[in-house]
Amino acid sequence: MKPQAYLCLVLHNHQPIGNFDGVFEQAYQDSYLPFLDVFEGYDPLKISLHTSGPLMMWLAERHPEYLDRIRGLVELGRIEIIGGPQYEPILTMLPQNDRIGQIQTYGAWLEENLGATPAGMWTPERVWESSLTSDVVDAGIRYTILDDFHFRAAGLRDEQLTNYFITEDDGRVLKIFPGSERLRYMIPFCPASDTIEYCREVATNSPGAVLTFGDDGEKFGTWPDTKAHVYEQGWLRSFFDALCENQDWLNTATLSEATEQTQPAGKVYLPDCSYREMTEWALPVEAQELFDDVVHDMEDHARWQDLRSFVRGGYWRNFKTKYVETNEMYARMMHVSRRLAELEASGTNAGQLAEIRDHLYRGQCNCPYWHGAFGGIYLPHLRNAIYNHLIEADTQLDRISSGNPQTVQATADDYNFDGLQEVKLSNEQLCAWFAPGLGGRMYELDVRGIGHNLLATLMRRPESYHRKVLAGPSQSGEDVASIHDRVVFKQADLDKRLHYDHFARKSLMDHFYDNDATLEAVAKSEAMERGDFVELPFEAKLRRGSDRVQVQMRRDGNAWGIPITITKAVTMVAGSDRLSVAYLLENLPPGKPLHFAIEWNFAGLPSGADDRYFSDAEGNQLGQLGQQLDLHDAQGLSLADRWLGIDVSLQFDRPSGIWAFPIETVSQSEAGFELVHQSVCVQPHWIVTADAEGRWAVQIDLTSACEEKAETLGQQETIQL
Repeated sequence: MKPQAYLCLVLHNHQPIGNFDGVFEQAYQDSYLPFLDVFEGYDPLKISLHTSGPLMMWLAERHPEYLDRIRGLVELGRIEIIGGPQYEPILTMLPQNDRIGQIQTYGAWLEENLGATPAGMWTPERVWESSLTSDVVDAGIRYTILDDFHFRAAGLRDEQLTNYFITEDDGRVLKIFPGSERLRYMIPFCPASDTIEYCREVATNSPGAVLTFGDDGEKFGTWPDTKAHVYEQGWLRSFFDALCENQDWLNTATLSEATEQTQPAGKVYLPDCSYREMTEWALPVEAQELFDDVVHDMEDHARWQDLRSFVRGGYWRNFKTKYVETNEMYARMMHVSRRLAELEASGTNAGQLAEIRDHLYRGQCNCPYWHGAFGGIYLPHLRNAIYNHLIEADTQLDRISSGNPQTVQATADDYNFDGLQEVKLSNEQLCAWFAPGLGGRMYELDVRGIGHNLLATLMRRPESYHRKVLAGPSQSGEDVASIHDRVVFKQADLDKRLHYDHFARKSLMDHFYDNDATLEAVAKSEAMERGDFVELPFEAKLRRGSDRVQVQMRRDGNAWGIPITITKAVTMVAGSDRLSVAYLLENLPPGKPLHFAIEWNFAGLPSGADDRYFSDAEGNQLGQLGQQLDLHDAQGLSLADRWLGIDVSLQFDRPSGIWAFPIETVSQSEAGFELVHQSVCVQPHWIVTADAEGRWAVQIDLTSACEEKAETLGQQETIQL
């Protein structure tokens, strides 16, 4: 019997919110445009195309001629437009209303701008939970594509994965295509003939089979070395030629055509899953290393092919525990989403909320919420973009809900879902978030005027791929390889730049060091921590005045086994761009000097540019933000970023030593291992000597681009948290 099969080629083109304009343009020139140039000449071929909302809107603005060409191919039936959530969020992290809203909003955009009403959906990162089914169907979607890995995890064998399946939740039925992992690794890295022979093998064993390839369009030109391979060396033309030469038995079809011309292979309920590599990246580092070692040891076992379907890694939601910074962004997003839902329920005019909803949806873009072979959460510009939209949405919500911009508020709630209460102080200039239960730290500080979170930081932590960094550059001679297999170093001596932090890089972190601790030891996180104030809980009280609010946090702890009490009070005044922080240390031992430091961190102030610099209290520039400082008897320090448009200054009411140093991570991206500047750490420090009553105090004022105002505390209301 002559083999017969359908091949569904599904391309996913995506650039995240916040990516640089030049990156969009380069990907367009290297991938999206040349692919279209080649594809247009092959009339018999059809594809399904998903372009994420951020990229599609950029194309509509910068290259409308590209969309005109896509529209023409849609009208010819050669391209099927695949929809999805508008700004490419991981759907499982969204409230139900936002899931449905994102899908419907993008569907409406595609219908208006391309004349296409999508019936199919790209599921971002193929992160799937069964409860998504009903929401996806309610949003108007009839089919989607996941990975065959999902189906194998449900117990299906490879030979059964020869068509789409149906699944159901709460009575809603959805068709799901199993994207082939084997095709993902073959295309475009293997000769076109290998793909044809694999399809022939499947078609011979399962006549009428539907094979599905679904993967990133960037692998056709943007991924390292692929531009030369795919276009200059002719791989794509050879692939399309091979498809045309074999069209008597292998027909390219859109997903829509496959559902119309074939019957489902059956019904299946899939476990919570994503593509194979993602499940591994979601594991804690030690578990990931163990997983890698066990898989490597077992691959030659006689029963491995039978066993491997039942071996998988972790669960996407655990990125929120693997990276506390992911949970902070997620919690901030959920706070905005809930506030927006409350205003909608109150009957607020929908037109007033449309822009806010768009900012919220943009702030849900998935890329900086996780990390794997791509930079993800390690890329500061992506984190900053998420916060920019969430802060702007929150600021607009405040304007609508309060009616009075000249207000200052203090609230307490479990804002980050850790079972503890956090504190939020906010006015029209700033929004500061504190975690009394975690050392009384300040973990977010929003400068509303520029929509920037100065604490969108990232701690230095071990990653499983650091074993490759320590092993050194690969000697592989491959001409082109999948990004999952490449070992490339973008800078030399990265193994010497691996340092790991014991604590998150936040502010108001209270350290006691040995008296002879050095900048070098502190910068490398090698200085011994002698106190118990950094992460253990503080008691907290809120005080509210007529024009100001204050959170006061107190802990009876110890350093070197000596009982010490620290009280720190943070005051915010209506209309001010200043936070005033008062520290009081009590029960200090007489005649015994102690080394005390208060850690601050500032994100979004990159290194390596002359317009990003330190200056002292007199305004003298001290160098770029990427260098280390070791100052003595200083009254303050300022950090300027002229591009971002912000000056952040710390001023002290007593002379201080100041350590300042960059926080840099060694992380993985599709281009290789690289050093990334994450933030600037500033630690004023003192050799503390008690007064006659065993006390020591300091006042620190932080200002962010606004003039200081001398204010006095008014009538107070005390609330115990």
